[in-house]
Amino acid sequence: MSAEPVHSIQASQVNLWYGAFKALADVSVQVRDGSITALIGPSGCGKTTLLRCFNRANERFGNVTTTGQIRLLGKNIYDPDVSLTELRKTVGMVFQRPNPLPISVRDNVLYGYRLHTPSRLRSRAAEEAEVESALTAVQLWDTLKDRLDLKATNLQLEAQQKLCIARLLPLKPSVILMDEPCSTLDPDATAAIEDLMRTLAGAFTIVIVTHNMAQARRVSDECAYMLLGEIVEHRRTEELFIAPRDKRTADYIEGRFG
Repeated sequence: MSAEPVHSIQASQVNLWYGAFKALADVSVQVRDGSITALIGPSGCGKTTLLRCFNRANERFGNVTTTGQIRLLGKNIYDPDVSLTELRKTVGMVFQRPNPLPISVRDNVLYGYRLHTPSRLRSRAAEEAEVESALTAVQLWDTLKDRLDLKATNLQLEAQQKLCIARLLPLKPSVILMDEPCSTLDPDATAAIEDLMRTLAGAFTIVIVTHNMAQARRVSDECAYMLLGEIVEHRRTEELFIAPRDKRTADYIEGRFG
């Protein structure tokens, strides 16, 4: 008898409004621990809005109202005692365009670590260990170990995006959100980031928004198709693509809609 899967994220009847516009409608979804889950669907369907719910980033925009419940590692992130700072350490985010800070590679990796770790608990040796560990995890250590003082914005886009992922790791996140992380990359760089995602899965729970259905099929374990702020279908990726249960899903993945 197989064990019940553990879910890092459990969203229940989530509704979200930007002012009077309802962007999410009664969204319920569970994200398995250590998995890669892809959110797919046409532009404006609510994918990025749902992604940003998982670390409450939507609240930065103002005039946002959210109802429902999202449990992260068993705790409702909307409880009044939840610290947004701690939540966003636990749930890191990678954006469409690489956004390294215009400082050295080393200082990029350590930026969040230094913000959140009291100086009395830091040492040069500890910092160097964090840098090596993070850059090794994103497959950049061998390339950059002798160039840690290089300005990060001088790196190629692939390395910049990997560095943005590395910047999250010293904070020890449980979940990594990725919003179209390959949209500005060429095919070779895209393949490298996808390979990195597969390497990181297991140690981290990853949720990715992508317009690229081939990418969703290549990289994700589970896939959720969204339309008009709702989740139409959420299944194992191969099952969703080979035998969708909902005609709207079939129309989308077969190119008849969106």
